[in-house]
Amino acid sequence: MAAPRATLAAPETGRLSFSDLPGWREDDLALARRVFERSSAPQSVQHARSVFETDFALGHPVSCHLTGYYEPEIEGSLHATDQFPVPLHGVPETPCTLTRAQIEGGFDGPVLAWVRDHVERFFLQVQGSGRLRLQDGTTLRLGFGAKTAHPYRSIGQVLRDRGEVPVDVTADQVKDWLRADPERGRAMMARNPSYVFFRVQNLPDTTGPIGTLGLPVTAGRSIAVDPDHIPLGTLVWLDAGGVTRLCIAQDTGSAIKGPGRVDLFMGTGAEAGHRAGALNATGRLIPLVRR
Repeated sequence: MAAPRATLAAPETGRLSFSDLPGWREDDLALARRVFERSSAPQSVQHARSVFETDFALGHPVSCHLTGYYEPEIEGSLHATDQFPVPLHGVPETPCTLTRAQIEGGFDGPVLAWVRDHVERFFLQVQGSGRLRLQDGTTLRLGFGAKTAHPYRSIGQVLRDRGEVPVDVTADQVKDWLRADPERGRAMMARNPSYVFFRVQNLPDTTGPIGTLGLPVTAGRSIAVDPDHIPLGTLVWLDAGGVTRLCIAQDTGSAIKGPGRVDLFMGTGAEAGHRAGALNATGRLIPLVRR
């Protein structure tokens, strides 16, 4: 039987009030409410603030580690070519017990598309979704489909532990290290035995990828959390690394484990990727609990 998901206890009296939150009165709470309620109806910031303050109370603050994720946008092909030789696999018919190295050594599962190199595939798998710009000018949206049972291991942490990169290394610097020596890079990527399979997502260009809740995630408002500690659908006030805003727990991630681990969705494309790769901060999160 599956373990029960986390629930949030009602806050004790005398704890934090909304006026104690830095940035609460400046945040675009109307946008946060639209994302939370999945509504496009216009509303004022003042009304949204009043609704939140009336219907919710602040829970217990938790020390957090905040990072960012994004939806890569890269070139790809529906067919293998010299330019695009690396396959992106679809969900196999049966659960896959192979490691990353074993799959890369030979795997006859379904292939959805092809990309330029192993580094692009690896980071697409780390992000869990992406947009492929195909040669005919169309775009193929791919989302998380399944993964192997092997645990996720951060190669960035491995590189830091070995002194190969600085402690504050960015994702772009890790990519450069992997590509500088492709054989060495593939050996390092194999240190993460987890392997992600994708599904095609038929989504409008204006929406983000589908998160674990089955809803499109929104840049700057959707966060990935560990649902064993924060229930999906929870409103969370973030105060870390200069980010002070109301977010909604709509997603999960293999590396997002523990009560204070949070990943903020930064958007789509290269610029969002730079911002996501540079976001690595500590601070606090405060869940909102319905009164």
